Amino acid sequence: MPSRKVSDSGPRTVLAQLTAGEGRAARITHTEHLPPRIGRHAAWPEQIRPEVVDAVRESGIERLWEHQARAAGHALRGESVIIATGTASGKSLSYLMPVLSALLDGADGVGTDADGTSSGSTGSGSAGAGSTGAAGPELRRGGRGSTALYLAPTKALAADQRRAVAEIAAPLGTSVRPAVFDGDTPVEEREWVRVFANYVLTNPDMLHRGILPAHARWASFLRSLRYVVIDECHTYRGVFGSHVAQVIRRLRRVCARYGSDPVFLLASATAAEPGEAATRLTGVPVAEVTEDTSPRGELVFALWEPPLTELEGERGAPVRRTATAESAELLTDLAVQGVRTVAFVRSRRGAELISLIAQDRLAAVDRSLSDRVAAYRGGYLPEERRALERSLHTGELLGLAATNALELGVDVSGLDAVLITGYPGTRASVWQQAGRAGRTGEGALAVLVARDDPLDTYLVHHPDSLFRAPVESTVLDPDNPYVLAPHLCAAASEIPLNDGDAELFGTGFADLVRQLEERKLLRRRGASWYWTLKERACDLADIRGSGGTPVQVVEDGTGRLLGTVDAGAAHTTVHDGAVHLHQGRTYVVRHFDLDNSVALVEEAAPPWTTMARDTTSVSVLETDQEVPWGEAHLCYGTVEVTNQVVSYLRRRIITGEVMGETKLDLPPRTLRTRAVWWTLTEDQLDAAGVEHSVLPGALHAAEHAAIGLLPLFATCDRWDIGGVSIALHPDTLLPTVFVYDGQPGGAGFAERAFRTAREWLTATRDAIAACECETGCPSCIQSPKCGNGNDPLHKRGAVRVLTELLASAA
Repeated sequence: MPSRKVSDSGPRTVLAQLTAGEGRAARITHTEHLPPRIGRHAAWPEQIRPEVVDAVRESGIERLWEHQARAAGHALRGESVIIATGTASGKSLSYLMPVLSALLDGADGVGTDADGTSSGSTGSGSAGAGSTGAAGPELRRGGRGSTALYLAPTKALAADQRRAVAEIAAPLGTSVRPAVFDGDTPVEEREWVRVFANYVLTNPDMLHRGILPAHARWASFLRSLRYVVIDECHTYRGVFGSHVAQVIRRLRRVCARYGSDPVFLLASATAAEPGEAATRLTGVPVAEVTEDTSPRGELVFALWEPPLTELEGERGAPVRRTATAESAELLTDLAVQGVRTVAFVRSRRGAELISLIAQDRLAAVDRSLSDRVAAYRGGYLPEERRALERSLHTGELLGLAATNALELGVDVSGLDAVLITGYPGTRASVWQQAGRAGRTGEGALAVLVARDDPLDTYLVHHPDSLFRAPVESTVLDPDNPYVLAPHLCAAASEIPLNDGDAELFGTGFADLVRQLEERKLLRRRGASWYWTLKERACDLADIRGSGGTPVQVVEDGTGRLLGTVDAGAAHTTVHDGAVHLHQGRTYVVRHFDLDNSVALVEEAAPPWTTMARDTTSVSVLETDQEVPWGEAHLCYGTVEVTNQVVSYLRRRIITGEVMGETKLDLPPRTLRTRAVWWTLTEDQLDAAGVEHSVLPGALHAAEHAAIGLLPLFATCDRWDIGGVSIALHPDTLLPTVFVYDGQPGGAGFAERAFRTAREWLTATRDAIAACECETGCPSCIQSPKCGNGNDPLHKRGAVRVLTELLASAA
């Protein structure tokens, strides 16, 4: 069956066909119509090389949009800049034009020599250092012309960008030599990339572990570095963003050693205060370009709430049909219509499930269609990822269930509809995912399918919170000592530290260096600190925040490696008895070997999924800030969290019905992090009419809902944060609710919660009060990750507690 564009019949017609089934129209709570936008053109900046202009025109782009010209203008003036506009607005061309011009200048001899001075007319011309083979005179004398570095958050995006650059730069010949340098790059190719490539595309992980520790071998490249491109920079948030910020500071430090001072060119989805966020990320002043002047076709955006089922969940709560099953059904219908669609889902397991269900449904309609739907996620082996990307580019696939590995800018043209399976955590991600459809300016359809979750339910019934509210600020904290300390060790191993580095690394530099010296990780000689251990210092920092060695998922009996799971998630995802999905196949974990970080699995087909349960306690270590709200108090500080996975539930795949619970014997884990918490007095509870018998359930319900709503106010996911409530906490000696960051040292989310507490907790109370259930359900106060089986919970008590708390809120 050939695919057809939404524009052939219009996104409104496609939506009408989706809602034609029995009871489907009632599932749409709101439809937003975003009208087409007319683009505004601008002249080509004079500093762009004519050859670059011609090459871009040959690729089919005759004129620039205004925002592209403005961003390029900053770059050409040597000013770091971030362009934060919508998906498919041509952000990549904004940085490619100055980068390609700089590479041509370098090839013509206007680059830098070995001593960092301008090489003027003494360069070797475009043939120098050109082809794979002999080095030209520019390389032989220690220079190589100008170079540029591109950083992407995913391997897939870097690979796609290399293809795009190679196509545009083809008319420029060997003057532009793009190459990917990542964990998938064969060893025999890496030397060529290091010596000959002048536009290296990589990721922060490889920069951290592969390039900076070996900077002497990259001296020629770093000495000539003119531009550093940081693509999809809005993804660098929380602990990961804080780590990347320190990697970038180390890059700047090494470049300074070789006499270069690169300009940073950042591209982001629409975000609040992007210039400030980019400055925090890079440590240098960054201008911002935010007005999107590109054209856009009509976007029809529907909010979709799955129906209630006849099933009962925990404590007899009503249960909605799962967003996973609903999206799989919609993906099936769109594929049958020939509409090319991507269904975004937040988890690897969800992507596999949607693909599997859709394939089964399509096979019942037309067996030839089932092979035209697939899953795309991180964790696949490199060859699997590349094969799926090729199928997308050729149009072989009609439907794709994808995690955000595809969200991040991989250029998949021709998609006409997007299904967003559950709120992805931020408004920025919503618009990033919705923008994947209609990339050529045609009309497009986007559908947000709500999960049975407080935040999703709130959004589909409060559309202004999605369509009228500004996108979030990017939250990161480069000064987090748990982040900074290992990077100081890595920096010392690259170039010995001295007091002058305090300006680069921030106010915590002096104290941390002293602590690292006391721990004998650094040794002082004269005015400098040196890394003296045999181990690689860069191995101290796990920049993805996964917290240890990834767990290998191995098929029992064959020994075949299926993939990996982050160490931090292993206790909840590959425990004994866990159901694990890979490439549409279902496996059950036979044994989780903690000591060797291996999960042995065997293929099976159980009619259930598994969900881990855990227990958590919190101790207050230090209170940094405290604000009185009448007799209540709002606090922010450092806590220690003790967590233990104790059991798992088995749930039916389609309905989510709980089939049983199995105990587990896993060790507890401790976490020192940052938290926000609030306390109330006995007098306040009496005034609110909250009895002692109701109090534990009221606090517990308020905690769940608060965690569920926090992503509206901070760029986090409910799985990035945790919470604990207790009627009498041993440290506060009062009824207390904690919400904490799920990463060592904090991620900035709890601090953001503290700063926006009144608005955050008001939305939490309103969401609970507005829910139509009687005693609580997954749409308001039940949590999918509750270690206590959502018991006790008291819905009305939670509303009373929050109302009393907010009565005197500052």
